Amino acid sequence: MYYRRKIDDYLKSWKADSNHKPLIVKGARQIGKTESILHFARDNYENVVYLNFALEKKFMQILADGYDVESVIRNISLADPSKKFIPGKTILLFDEIQENPDIATTLKSFKIDGKYDVICSGSMLGINYRKIHSNSVGAKTDYEMYSMDFEEFLWAKGYSQEQIDSILTHMLENRPFNENELSVFKKLFLDYCVLGGMPDVIRLYIETGTFSGTLDVQEQIRLDYEEDVRKYAEGLDQAKIISVYRSIPAQLAKENKKFQFNKIAKNARSREYNGCIEWLKDAGVITECSCLQYPELPLKGNVEESKYKLYYPDTGLLVSALDEEAQDDLRINKNLGVYKGALYENFVAEAFLKQGLGLFYYKKENSSLEEDFFVRTQNNLIPVEVKSNTDRSKSLASLIQNKAYHDITFGIKLGDFNVGYANAVYTFPYFCAFKMKEYLKQNDFRDADEEIS
Repeated sequence: MYYRRKIDDYLKSWKADSNHKPLIVKGARQIGKTESILHFARDNYENVVYLNFALEKKFMQILADGYDVESVIRNISLADPSKKFIPGKTILLFDEIQENPDIATTLKSFKIDGKYDVICSGSMLGINYRKIHSNSVGAKTDYEMYSMDFEEFLWAKGYSQEQIDSILTHMLENRPFNENELSVFKKLFLDYCVLGGMPDVIRLYIETGTFSGTLDVQEQIRLDYEEDVRKYAEGLDQAKIISVYRSIPAQLAKENKKFQFNKIAKNARSREYNGCIEWLKDAGVITECSCLQYPELPLKGNVEESKYKLYYPDTGLLVSALDEEAQDDLRINKNLGVYKGALYENFVAEAFLKQGLGLFYYKKENSSLEEDFFVRTQNNLIPVEVKSNTDRSKSLASLIQNKAYHDITFGIKLGDFNVGYANAVYTFPYFCAFKMKEYLKQNDFRDADEEIS
């Protein structure tokens, strides 16, 4: 069964644009790129030509005579005479192009020729672009894809768009959920936290109605990621890259979640790990949250490059990396234990990343003042606190009340709450994080107290 994805609508809009360029879909391994692209191609084209460079080595020499369309098509037909090319009715799908990254150099020729639509896809593309002689700048469109977000998970579970959009309506109207709504969405959210958004994991969960076997799938994906390090990390210490990747769950469990190399190995220094974090980011298997120099606008250009937090872009993979006792608590008892704060914070980081929101935090030197995330509207900088308990949010209150932080007039708190507003702080349940970008866009926040009353 095919599960609806957000890329589906993007691909339809791409095809409908008469001036569309060849498309490159990037993203980590096993997030559903190939499945979604093939589903779209088969529904929208009379003729689909699919090449997988990882599985079909006979196509590795199709550039032997150059990058022009005629030569490429001729060599594809030589390798497989069953491939047909019908001008105006054919889409070419080049999959796993990290194995043959020079394919991207042909895209300018395909754009100029205009007879065939082209979509390329693959993992590790952030790394392998460096090997391309000329990656057709200006003649291609890039699309970043991730594992399924919470909305896509709800689609897969059978929830209607009207039911899902009701979450945003509650946020915009500052209207609390009733007990039934809150109970249902909280349970779905906890299930999603444990599962993450890898399509194979979601599919197994929905088909069986249980978590049985999902951990095995998640662990295999993490092993595959580590195998990619051994396969593609050239000129870097592969063991150190893997050690960085494996250390993230434990580092997030610390009260100070700033990533520290000396937590990987005693006396380790950042210079010894040059390139490791960048490699993992380019591969799409970790994401970075930058530390602001000062909580003010603009955000970009206002970061301390030596300070950052690291997250997994799929919380389910983070959960699968925890120790066995924590796994039992999570999957059987829904008790998040010492990792509660880390998991909720990782979920929010993942939700923000998948919406295209930047990831920023703030930690004041020699002070307890620290804020988990920041988002912005056109005129406001908004601190976002992720609470794993009901303690008072001292840092959030300080940022709002201190006149020195002139870009901040209110804040947002995500936790085990209902929708509410008090003391210039909007509160939302964790599961609302996936609607944050739409909420910020549709709420002008003027005269908040008067509107809410």
